[in-house]
Amino acid sequence: MSQDLRSFVAAYEREHPGEVVRIAEPVALVHDVMAVVLEYERRRRYPILLFERVTGHAIPIVANVVASRRALAFAMGVQERALAAEYARRLKDHVKPVVVADPPFRARVVTGDAVNLEALPVPVYFPGDAGRYLTAGMLVARDPDTGVETEGYHRFQVKGRARMGVSLHSRRRMFEYQRRAEAAGRPLPCAVVLGLHPLVSMGSLAYPPADVGKFEVVGGLLGEPLEVAPCLTADLHVPAAAEIVIEGEILPGIREPEGPFGEFTGYVSRRSTQHVFVAKALAMRERPWFQSIGSGRAGDHITTLGLVREAEITNALARVVPNVRGVHVPLSGTSSFTAYVSITQSRPGEAKHVIPIVLGVDHYVKLVIVVDDDIDVFDESEVMWAVATRMQADRDLVVIPGSLGAMLDPSADDQGVTAKLGIDATRPFGQPFAEKLLMSPEKMAWARALVERLGT
Repeated sequence: MSQDLRSFVAAYEREHPGEVVRIAEPVALVHDVMAVVLEYERRRRYPILLFERVTGHAIPIVANVVASRRALAFAMGVQERALAAEYARRLKDHVKPVVVADPPFRARVVTGDAVNLEALPVPVYFPGDAGRYLTAGMLVARDPDTGVETEGYHRFQVKGRARMGVSLHSRRRMFEYQRRAEAAGRPLPCAVVLGLHPLVSMGSLAYPPADVGKFEVVGGLLGEPLEVAPCLTADLHVPAAAEIVIEGEILPGIREPEGPFGEFTGYVSRRSTQHVFVAKALAMRERPWFQSIGSGRAGDHITTLGLVREAEITNALARVVPNVRGVHVPLSGTSSFTAYVSITQSRPGEAKHVIPIVLGVDHYVKLVIVVDDDIDVFDESEVMWAVATRMQADRDLVVIPGSLGAMLDPSADDQGVTAKLGIDATRPFGQPFAEKLLMSPEKMAWARALVERLGT
């Protein structure tokens, strides 16, 4: 399959013509891109947006590439309802990448003092932001001890021609790689990659075993090896189909103020690891696209976060709990803090057994609600109805104080320590319970057809 962003956008536009919006009117870098994203979201729409005329720049901006489940499902070649299950299945398939020698992003290359990051069309998203931010920059680095490559998204504040602040606040692999390099007194060689196929983005968010590189996970999602190309200044590989690649290093022993920035929580965040990235080379395609990911609670920012957590939770539960019927990590919980799980109960205590398993999958999750299999976890009104009618607080709550959480959670302490809550909103196993009101499928099909004929 085509592994580049442009081919994906073209194919998506052919299949869903109204879901790629080309904006020919001039837009400014300060707030305009984010305002347009928010207006479409206010209308409950999440199209891919191509800003063709950016004031002061010849490079267009593409946004909302990973904003909708529709687009992600199209990238996977499945229906929306099958997306999480197929994603969970493919995450277990690992395909090693293949190296190509002459990637398209080598069309234009500058190094050393010629590097100028300020010439890129980097937006300011919200009024509270400290400056211009790369939000769709996938950071690639290698474990200094094992040599395993990883990649993941981190925010980058442009501070000069070749200098950016970066926060590694997720405290996962990249944070550990930098810590190991810094302990040895060395910088961490890395690259920032922009303009990627959605499946590359989705693979970079996965949590494979420590000895598995994430490019292998991407290959599993693609169903074929990811094509990668060597960097010019470091022993690293990056996706060959990328639009823009910034090579450089994260400095050891140096911290500088970074932020504030509008984070996925929906709040201005002033928390940061305050690392510093220095660029050594800038490579890009002819007439490249600059990819933007809307900040805050924009779908572009958090839809993929929920999807990867759904897949990882599904795979974790499948190993120990039979009859898991659905997993959803909703946008309302910033696609990070809340998880809904439906199960078919087979024994007493099973619902409460689910709770610590889910909380153990990802330290960001702090609320788990377990419901019966008659509840659609993608319909929050049904989940809340189950909580309202099947939960008793004195028997169905599980509270875990002082647990590892997300540093950017404004309700956690400054080290990210938080309390966690599990709610068993299932009917008591093996005991009589009130009968749920149901209409027959045949009568509902009749009513649906009637309403469609009425056209109102």
